[in-house]
Amino acid sequence: MAAGTIRYWAAAKAAAGTAEEPYAAGTLAEALDGVRERHPGELTRVLLRCSFLVDGNPVGTRGHETVRLAEGGTVEVLPPFAGG
Repeated sequence: MAAGTIRYWAAAKAAAGTAEEPYAAGTLAEALDGVRERHPGELTRVLLRCSFLVDGNPVGTRGHETVRLAEGGTVEVLPPFAGG
């Protein structure tokens, strides 16, 4: 299990009510399960539309259970952005 930071952007930040919070998880799936437990409701719906960066690397279509998290790492939660 690793400890790090989850950062929320735009609609995810609004739904979470915070810009960032710590995680303690081994995989992205475990970290997101913790997020859903702490923030039931709107953030859970927003996460369905989000993309994720782990330590600056896009997760893309990889299964979240296969994405390992590093000690001191950062997960960025990126909802779709309007405009360009």
